[in-house]
Parts: sequence; C-alpha cells; structure tokens
Amino acid sequence: MLNTLFLLVYSFAVIFLLWQAFRVMSRGFMAAQELPSSSIKRSHSGEDRTGRLTIHPELLDQDGRITDEELLTVRFSGDMDPPQSAETSAE
Repeated sequence: MLNTLFLLVYSFAVIFLLWQAFRVMSRGFMAAQELPSSSIKRSHSGEDRTGRLTIHPELLDQDGRITDEELLTVRFSGDMDPPQSAETSAE
C-alpha cells in the first residue's frame, strides 16, 4: 500500500514538473517570435551592443589609459605550442 502511494506521489511530481517545464519553454518560444527581426539580426551580427569599443579593465593604468607593460601569460604542462608574439594574429 505504501509503495503504491509513493509511486503515485512520484508520478504526480514528475508530471507536474514536466508540465511546468513545457509551460516555461513555450513562453520563451512565444517571446522569441514576438521580437522584431532587426533586433535578432543585430544581436548575431558580432558588433558590440553599445556600439563602442570596449577594453578589459585590467589593460588600463591608474589614469585610464592602455598600459604599455608586458602582459603575463600562464603556460600549462603539456602545452607544446610556441608562444605567439603580440604582432601576429591568433587566427
């Protein structure tokens, strides 16, 4: 009797959670369909969302200018690739 009760409670919980998941996913799909196509194209175009050049804060000195210091790098064991210079492209 107790096993049957646990099976019913467990089944109800699984069905309820699946229903909630599909409900949330359907809201997301509906919201994505309502977006204008121009905003979707802009987000995938690869440009910065602000339209401005952004610089990582660690590259700036105390005055807010880009530092001229050499950057420290970390090498892991088994990494046999030669280090790349700053002038060459990483591609």
